[in-house]
Amino acid sequence: MIRLDNISKQNGHQILFIEASMGIQKGEKVGLVGPNGAGKTTLFRMITGQEQPDDGLVAIDPGMTIGYFSQDVGEMSGQSAVAAVMDGVGPVSALAAEMAKLEAAMVDPDQADEMDAILERYGEVLERFQELDGYALEARAREVLAGLSFGQERMDGDVGLLSGGWKMRVALARILLMRPDGMLLDEPSNHLDLESLIWLEAFLKNYDGALLMTSHDRAFMNRIIGKVVEIDGGSLITYSGDLDFYDQQRALGEAQRQAQYERQQAMLAKEIKFIERFKARASHAAQVQSRVKKLDKIERVEAPRRRQTVQFEFQSPPRSGDDVINLRNIHKGYGAQPIYEGLDFLVRRKERWCVLGANGAGKSTLLKLVAGDTKPDQGTVNVGASVKMGYFAQHSMDLLDGEETIFESLERSFPQAGQGALRTLAGCFGFSGDDVEKPCRVLSGGEKARLVMAKMLFDPPNLLVLDEPTNHLDMATKEMLVAALADFEGTMLFVSHDRHFLSALSNRVLELTPEGVHQYGGGYTEYVTRTGQEAPGLHPGG
Repeated sequence: MIRLDNISKQNGHQILFIEASMGIQKGEKVGLVGPNGAGKTTLFRMITGQEQPDDGLVAIDPGMTIGYFSQDVGEMSGQSAVAAVMDGVGPVSALAAEMAKLEAAMVDPDQADEMDAILERYGEVLERFQELDGYALEARAREVLAGLSFGQERMDGDVGLLSGGWKMRVALARILLMRPDGMLLDEPSNHLDLESLIWLEAFLKNYDGALLMTSHDRAFMNRIIGKVVEIDGGSLITYSGDLDFYDQQRALGEAQRQAQYERQQAMLAKEIKFIERFKARASHAAQVQSRVKKLDKIERVEAPRRRQTVQFEFQSPPRSGDDVINLRNIHKGYGAQPIYEGLDFLVRRKERWCVLGANGAGKSTLLKLVAGDTKPDQGTVNVGASVKMGYFAQHSMDLLDGEETIFESLERSFPQAGQGALRTLAGCFGFSGDDVEKPCRVLSGGEKARLVMAKMLFDPPNLLVLDEPTNHLDMATKEMLVAALADFEGTMLFVSHDRHFLSALSNRVLELTPEGVHQYGGGYTEYVTRTGQEAPGLHPGG
C-alpha cells in the first residue's frame, strides 16, 4: 500500500535518510520510533507528498486515501466543532452549513418576501444532503467527538474559541471520521485525557486500514501496533512485534555488534603489533606486506552508538510531619456548576495519590486548592508541619523568562550551585553540550517541561503536586522521570493520563465521579483489577 524505496533526504546540513526503505500493508499497524530530530515528521510529509525525497521513490497504491494528523493544526474558526469535523469528509459540511443558514432565514420576518425561493433552495439542499447520507455522518461526527470527551455544548460552539489542545482533538476527529485507507498519526495521544485515550485505542484497534503512528505513550502504542519501524542513523529498520519486543531485539543486536566490534579490535591490535615488531626485518618483509594489505581490505565494524540516558538522582528531601495535606468540608464551584460539595481528604506522609476522573470532574481544581492557586468557597485546606511543596502545572511553563538561556535560568534559581552541578542537572533532563545556551523562548513544549521539572527537583520538596507532568515528554525522559520518582522519599499527589506513570508511581487512588468521591488503598494497577475499568465510568473495550 505504502512503500519507500531507497530514499535519501537531507535538511540543510543534516542527513536524515540514506537509501532507506520500508513498506506498510493494508491492516498493518506500525509504530515509528527514533530520537527527537531523527526525521519522523519528515517521513510523514514525504508519504503525503508535502516534501519530496532527494533520491529514491515513495510509492502509494493508486486511489488510496491518506489522512494525516500532525501537531500543526491550521486556522479553525467561524463554524461549530461538528461542522469542522465533517469538513474533512467533503461537501456534506458545506450543505449542512447552508441548511442551517436557510433554516434561520425561514424564521426571519425580514426575509418573508423571499420565502418561496428560500423554501425551494432548502428542498434542493436537503435532497442532496440526504443523498450523501448527511444525517448519519453528523451522528458519526458527534460520536467521534464524544469519544474524545466533547460535551454537547462544546460540539456546537465556535471551534475558534477552543484552546489549542481541544483544536487538536477536532483535527484528530476529522481524520477518524474520514476513515481513510491509510492513517498517519503524529503524536495523537499528546493532548488527550485518560478516557479519550482509551476510546481512541479501541477505535484504532478496530480500524482496518494501514496505520503509521508516533506516540510518547508507551502503553497506548503497545496495545495497538504489531510492527515497529526505527529511524536509526539514516536507515529504516523494521521489527515485527510491539515496543517490548523491539526493545529486546534492539538490545540483543547492540550486544552482538559490541561483541563483534571487540573481537575485530582485538584481531586488529594483534596484526598491528606483528607489523610494528617485524617491519624493520628484511626476512619478514613479505609477511608484513601481506598483512598490511589484509588490514587495508578489512571492513571495519563500527562501535554501536550508545543511546545516552543519564539517570537523575534525588537528594533526600527534608522530612515533613505525618499529616501532609488535610482538606475539610471543601465546597467549590465555578458559576452555577458545583465541583465539590463537602469533600474531606487527608494525605499522609509517603502516600502517592493519583487522582482519576472524567473531564470537568475537578482533578486540576483539587491540585490548585492544595497548591493555594485557588481558594475554596467554603471549608479549609491545611498544609502540615514542615511541608515544602513543589507544584508542576501546565501554566508553569509560561513563567520561564524567554530571554534567559537554559543555563541562566538554572543559575538564577540556584545561585549557590556550582557550574558542574548545574550542567549535570541539565544533562539529566536532556540538555547536553551547547543545548544549555538556547534561549527559553525557542524551546519546544517538551523542552520547557523538562526545564521546569529540573528546577523543581534539584532542591527537592517533600510534597510533589503534579498536573499532567508527562504531557510533552518523550519516552526516554519519561522513563528517567519514572525511575527518579520511584526513589523519591516524599509524598505525591498527581494527575496523569499516562498509564505507565500511574501504575509505576501510585499507591493510593482518589476517584472523582458524578456519584461521589471514592478512595482506594493500593495503586492504579490494583484499582484496575478491583473495578474492572481503566478510568472512572469506562469498562474494558467500552
